[in-house]
Amino acid sequence: MQTKRLRLGILTPSSNTALEPITCAMLSALPHVSAHFARFTVTQISLSDQALGQFDVNCILDAAKQLADARVDVIGWSGTSAGWLGFERDEALCRQLTEATGIPATTSVLALNEILAKTGVRRLGLVSPYIDDVQERIIRNYEQLGIECVAEQHLGLSENYSFAEVPDTLLASMMRETAFARPDAVTTFCTNLHAAHLAQSFERDTSIPAYDTVATVVWKALRMLDVDPSPLSMWGKLFSLRL
Repeated sequence: MQTKRLRLGILTPSSNTALEPITCAMLSALPHVSAHFARFTVTQISLSDQALGQFDVNCILDAAKQLADARVDVIGWSGTSAGWLGFERDEALCRQLTEATGIPATTSVLALNEILAKTGVRRLGLVSPYIDDVQERIIRNYEQLGIECVAEQHLGLSENYSFAEVPDTLLASMMRETAFARPDAVTTFCTNLHAAHLAQSFERDTSIPAYDTVATVVWKALRMLDVDPSPLSMWGKLFSLRL
């Protein structure tokens, strides 16, 4: 009997060139699940009014309505803006997305936070491409959840397009640096990094779980659709978790 075809709708920053090919590569292990993307303008990551304004909910909802035309089964925001805007922004966004489209919704950051909570993470390693004050805001927001960033690495970049140009060898080195503090988990916190494929080897070498934010939204979307994510286990222990 043919398995029902399922469609993931993924909201994408306009200058992101990493998350689409990575998401599709992940889902290649599930032939009955496909990803469909809608973009809205995001080009700079900083705490300036102009940069923060890129995440205006109306712009995001316009993109989500395009995904609704494709009758996707779930909508995921594959982005990490709640890390510096506040986690409540993503909680509100999911409600607004569902109200506007009738489709259940999730985000990279809410999925990550669910994983951290359910696996009891209290000491986190944080790897990102961001500038100092964005990184500091993320660290403070996790402190409010009772999660201490015991090690962090960031690159001081603000142009979103440039994040995808960071070599994976550099990202792997940054992940290894955070591992020296023996955190409970490490996150590569940006959906325009080519980092998701590094999780498996990092976990093998350090015995520390690695949660990439492209992977977390895919994991949660599949869970919401009652799809077993374990065929994606080559992308890290996340996809084999029994939560």
